Amino acid sequence: MSEPRPYLIAETNWGQVRSREYELAVLPWGATEAHNYHLPYATDNIQLDAIAAGAARIAWERGAKVGVLPCVPFGVNTGQLDIPFCINMNPSTQTAVLADVIGSLAEQGIAKLTVLNGHGGNNFRQQLRELQVEFPEVFLSTVDWFSVIDFQDIFDEPGDHADEVETSLMMHVAAELVMPLDQAGDGSTNASRIRAMREGWAWSQRDWLKATNDTGSGNPAAATAEKGEQLLAELTVKLAGFFVELAEADPANLYEDPGKP
Repeated sequence: MSEPRPYLIAETNWGQVRSREYELAVLPWGATEAHNYHLPYATDNIQLDAIAAGAARIAWERGAKVGVLPCVPFGVNTGQLDIPFCINMNPSTQTAVLADVIGSLAEQGIAKLTVLNGHGGNNFRQQLRELQVEFPEVFLSTVDWFSVIDFQDIFDEPGDHADEVETSLMMHVAAELVMPLDQAGDGSTNASRIRAMREGWAWSQRDWLKATNDTGSGNPAAATAEKGEQLLAELTVKLAGFFVELAEADPANLYEDPGKP
C-alpha cells in the first residue's frame, strides 16, 4: 500500500493535517470539454493534477509546506454550450466558489493561496483582485500552467487546445486514455472575417464549433510521450520554485527597497 502524499490534501487525513502547518494552498482549476477525437473530456483536469502533484512534491522536498486541494473540474465554456457535456461555470459562479474556498482558508489560518489554472477560458485575475480586498489576510495569486515555459523549446507545432502539447502530456501521464493519432483531427481552425481579430489586437469569444473543425486547435500529429515527459519535468521544477518562494515570502514585504543593498 502506498503512503499518502502529504502535499495532496485529498490523500491526507486529520491526524496528519493537524500535525503540520501548511504555508500555501494550491487550487487546481480545469474544465470539462471536448478535446478533438483523441483526448478525453477531462484532459485539462488530468494533466493539471499531474502538474500540481509533481510541483508540490518537489517543493515539499525543499521544505515548503504546500497543500494541493482537489481540482475544480468545470471552467468557463460559454462558447461551447452547444457541444454535449461541455460544462460551463460562469465567472460569477467561479467568484462565489473562490470566495467560499478563501473564506475557509482564512478561518483556518492558511495565509496564501495560488489558483493553478489549466484552461484557457478561465482567467482568475479579476476575481482575485476583487477577493483580495474582501480577504486581506490571505495572499492571492494565480498561474496559468501553459504560460510557465516556452513550448517552442520542446514542440514542433504547438497550438492551444488538444494540440501537440496537450497530446504529448496526456501520452505521458494517462496514455490509456489517448486514442491512436490516426483517429485525431488535424486541429485546423477557421480565421475570423474581422481583420483586427485575426491580427490579435481585438478579441471576442469564439464560437467553438464554427472556429474549429474537430474541437481542436493545433495539430497533434507530432506528439510523443517523450515530449510530454520533458514538458512535465521542466514545468514541475519551475513551478515548484514558485511554490517555494511563495511559501517563504512575507506578503507584507514583497517588494525590494531601492534604498537598501
